[in-house]
Amino acid sequence: MLVVAPARGIFCLGLVAFAAGLIAPGAAPAQGPAGSVKFAPHVAIYDLKLTSSRGKRLLEGARGRIVYDFSGSACEGYALQFRQVTELDNGEGKVSLSDLRTTTWEQADGKSFRFKSQNYMDSKQLSEVDGRADRAKDKVAVKLSKPGDKKFDAGTVVFPTDHMRLLIEAARAGRNLLEIAVYDGSESGEKIYQSLSVIGKKIEAEKKPEDAAAGKDALAGLARWPVTISYFDKLEKKADAEPGEQTPIYAISFEMYENGISRALKLDYGDFVIDGVMSSLEIKPAKACK
Repeated sequence: MLVVAPARGIFCLGLVAFAAGLIAPGAAPAQGPAGSVKFAPHVAIYDLKLTSSRGKRLLEGARGRIVYDFSGSACEGYALQFRQVTELDNGEGKVSLSDLRTTTWEQADGKSFRFKSQNYMDSKQLSEVDGRADRAKDKVAVKLSKPGDKKFDAGTVVFPTDHMRLLIEAARAGRNLLEIAVYDGSESGEKIYQSLSVIGKKIEAEKKPEDAAAGKDALAGLARWPVTISYFDKLEKKADAEPGEQTPIYAISFEMYENGISRALKLDYGDFVIDGVMSSLEIKPAKACK
């Protein structure tokens, strides 16, 4: 269930993705029936490779790995341990190593979210974030303990797993757009993104994956869709604003299974694009609710 948000350092893979239709910015997300989406606990590894570089930030090469360990259930909530290590080569003899580590827990009904992350560059810690967010009616209150004590109102947002649930529900309903604000504790814990998701037509069953998803019985017969999510700075809505006025900070494309597993990643950071190929997938048994 990889949903990537663009905020943690140079490669901001947090987690984020998702409504049955187009949801206007600031609108409260519709809640589907409990357990409407059955997320699969799993550990996925993605090998990263630079595919193109453009603009002012030309890179000679980039390679790395994402380890995505997702567990939990609708009863106990959802936990994620995420790590992305990326080596960046600017072609001038300068090679940098980025290391992002994130741990989160999200209540299944989307009412509470805990998050902790550390961001390193060349083994030097650049930042650390620790906090929680709790929903009361249609507002989310955030309390940070790192990088400093702070409280603020995040407004009407969804958390990462709930975002993915909404996206899967939209795909099942044949909808192709979702616009919604997302909070995942990125950057200093104060960043809120406006996301726009475009869902393509369901991929035909005959089109078999050729990566680690191939031959997995747990994925056989499951629907999957191509998805592109663009992330923007969340701005106040202007009455005369026209769609498309903002340029996305970051975009991710992937194939999404209806159990939340994602494959065939493409991470577009504007100046460069990185592909993520699933090299390993372990689907873990789901715990039954007591």
